[in-house]
Amino acid sequence: MKRLAVLTSGGDAPGMNAAIRAVVRSAAARGVAVEGVMNGFAGLAAGECQPLDDRAVGGILQRGGTILGTRRFPSFCDVVVQEAVVERLRTANIEGLVVIGGNGSQQGALALHRLGFPVIGVASTIDNDLAGTEVTIGVDTALNTATTCIDRLKDTASSHHRAFIVEVMGRNSGYLALMSAVAAGVEMVVVPEFPTDAEAVAADVEATYARGKAHYIAAVAEGAQLSARALAAYLQEHPRGFEARLTVLGHLQRGGSPTVRDRLLASLLSVAAVEALLGGHSGEVIGWRHGEPAAIPMEVAVEPCCKVTPELMELAAVLAR
Repeated sequence: MKRLAVLTSGGDAPGMNAAIRAVVRSAAARGVAVEGVMNGFAGLAAGECQPLDDRAVGGILQRGGTILGTRRFPSFCDVVVQEAVVERLRTANIEGLVVIGGNGSQQGALALHRLGFPVIGVASTIDNDLAGTEVTIGVDTALNTATTCIDRLKDTASSHHRAFIVEVMGRNSGYLALMSAVAAGVEMVVVPEFPTDAEAVAADVEATYARGKAHYIAAVAEGAQLSARALAAYLQEHPRGFEARLTVLGHLQRGGSPTVRDRLLASLLSVAAVEALLGGHSGEVIGWRHGEPAAIPMEVAVEPCCKVTPELMELAAVLAR
């Protein structure tokens, strides 16, 4: 293999730039040229590529976001578009592709693999919603960001004796909300995997107030059936001791310099992805398992998975007392 391409797709995650850097430099060390695809699968379909060498990826290790950009591209679900992309890649003498992204991105990568084009994925999403991998690039940074924000909210909540309802990202996964809740010591976590209702939370708010606590914090995953906005509105209409306020962390969790763990994870996974591609592998996502990079069949990686367990939910409840 003499030339490969790399793209980032879906929601950006801290550590994507470190992953791009590792792909380029590990490929260059093996005499393989790299084309950077701009704006994800949309750029791939439009032929938006530029050469990347060692110097092109200098100074990006510590930067959040992705220098290649990312864009939603629903049209890629069309097999005609997929076939055109494969033809464009072959015409450009690109012999393999590395896709850095989460569940939706790896579904796109799987489609190209099924059309016979060599492709390897790198597990990168703050949602941590890929099966077969314990963690994905961006999760650690997003958790640190969410936890820091909740810590600060607790300060002002205690000062004013308020309840803060904090919406945490994660799409249909409650992983970020749950783990940041445990790390920050919040009183309640609301996730899609274990539905609850507003009155149950209100009763917990009242019990917490009666125990003499100075504040109440609920971390609510954005994909929960009981939304953060609806819960805050309910508590405002049915006060139970604490005055309720809503805070949406939103895209704050996607930005910022990646943590050491995310930089290392991105580097290790991406080097393993290049080695897999050059070794003739395709249709695999490189994730992290048992303390090292692990190749996961794409069909497995994109299957629905649940990393929010009853045991973790019970732990969060016990530690919130």
